[in-house]
Amino acid sequence: MADRPLHPETLALHAGWRADPSTGAVVPPIYQTTSYQFRDTEHAANLFALRELGNIYTRLGNPTTDVLEQRIAALEGGAAALAVASGQAASAYAVQNLARAGDNIVSGTDLYGGTWNLFANTLKDMGIEVRFVDPADPEAFVRASDGRTRAWYVETLPNPKLIVAPIGEIAALGRPLGIPLIVDNTAAPLLARPFDHGAAIVVYSTTKYIGGHGTSIGGMIVDGGNFDWEAFPERQPLLNTPDPSYHGAVWSQAAKPLGPIAYILRARTVLLRDLGAALSPANAFQILQGLETLPLRMPRHCENAAKVVAFLQSRREVTRVIHPSVQTGVQADRAAKVLTGGAGGLVGFELAGGSDAGRAFINALELFYHVANIGDARSLAIHPASTTHSQLSAEEQAVTGVSEGYVRLSIGLEHIDDILADLAQALDQAAR
Repeated sequence: MADRPLHPETLALHAGWRADPSTGAVVPPIYQTTSYQFRDTEHAANLFALRELGNIYTRLGNPTTDVLEQRIAALEGGAAALAVASGQAASAYAVQNLARAGDNIVSGTDLYGGTWNLFANTLKDMGIEVRFVDPADPEAFVRASDGRTRAWYVETLPNPKLIVAPIGEIAALGRPLGIPLIVDNTAAPLLARPFDHGAAIVVYSTTKYIGGHGTSIGGMIVDGGNFDWEAFPERQPLLNTPDPSYHGAVWSQAAKPLGPIAYILRARTVLLRDLGAALSPANAFQILQGLETLPLRMPRHCENAAKVVAFLQSRREVTRVIHPSVQTGVQADRAAKVLTGGAGGLVGFELAGGSDAGRAFINALELFYHVANIGDARSLAIHPASTTHSQLSAEEQAVTGVSEGYVRLSIGLEHIDDILADLAQALDQAAR
């Protein structure tokens, strides 16, 4: 199979693992252990000195988690990946791996509410400034940058705004400046391939579509291996100056014998080592199980969502439907360029009755679950202004795409007739 590139459906089942060498087990087992026996003192010293890669302690890595990392890296076309405990941890580490106190990043405004809070408040308290710009204007990232800008950040399919970021245009502006683009691809696995458009780093909440069944929280950082960190020593000091926490290692040099993985190597050996947001082996196993059916589930999510969009457009109570398929002009062009595998399973809409109508609609749903999640096999619904984006100011909610009457749907795998019937009866009740 190594003689030709494999398709996503095959990689989701086979990448990173064939069988257990001692037992022949086909499914990767859960290695429920904290520690690993060293062969001898030389072996232990080599592992800690990075002269050899292997297992030391499950906070740093685990064989079950390693299969998940290899599999997602293969699906994304990346060089290596790092699994962490949640999508929030992935977003935080992705930035902290390049920026320290006094540095800044530039981020698109179209963000999940938790990411906005992380960037606007928590990272700020740590001394890392996040400058927000409209991602629809790629040049805005250049204008907002200075000598201490370490990265740019966008969401492929922003939750809940659902306007696709112009990844290629933004990435192309940053690379000559030594500024990598970090892309959160949580809402569009398999639908979009950010590395193909010039992104340097991809992050995921694997809790969502990749896990797919609402069982396990996790996150992933994928290193594209396509950014020349060494070419920009002043722009990227954390990867190009001696690290006192690791005997003066210069990560752009230390990684060379291992491949183009300086970024992910530092994330594992510094951030995961010191901050410890490790993914549990049991969660890694559950997420692997979900990943195996991702190529089957994503088309169904998209198909059902398209039918929901058409239904909502026919309802007089609905004043606006938010989905890439109904966008026009530049927005539609960018969506078509980036979302080559489908328009996604998230659908937003606004009701004429505003906040009261939105709450009434949510409370009337019977099939849909009212939960703070997306990408589940089940259909989900939420009112972002009072939940996921409630910590944001009214102005911040507006720029992220949230209004008082906005309802977000995550369309699941149920029969479409049952999905539409539940939406119809809830809309009828909300209009009373």
